[in-house]
Amino acid sequence: GVVEVLDRLDAEQITTCVASSGSHEKMTFTLGLTGLDHRFAGRIFSATEVEHGKPAPDLFIHAASRMGVDPCGCVVVEDSRPGVEAAVAAGMRALAYGGGVTPPARLELDGAEVFLRMDALPALLALD
Repeated sequence: GVVEVLDRLDAEQITTCVASSGSHEKMTFTLGLTGLDHRFAGRIFSATEVEHGKPAPDLFIHAASRMGVDPCGCVVVEDSRPGVEAAVAAGMRALAYGGGVTPPARLELDGAEVFLRMDALPALLALD
């Protein structure tokens, strides 16, 4: 699951963040419900911080800039069509999670890699 992937990324010293269309308040609530809030302290970015939300690339470019990372060196894990479009437009590697509420076919677009199981993520990230 997600926690295991985050543990692996932490072990490899790969920095992560959350960049969401939701407000900071919503993300604080939802990340708190899942117990993931502490894992992203100081690395949570909202579309309210940029002029154009997803599918524009602004949010992801903003997050990369704040993290001090070149956008082309970023990997985005997304579960929505607008998010996948934003990642591709930002020049980032787009991993589209099709095992959630958005049907996999809606996530298929040039420049995106659709995967259906979260346990496939380590291999996609070359952590295996």
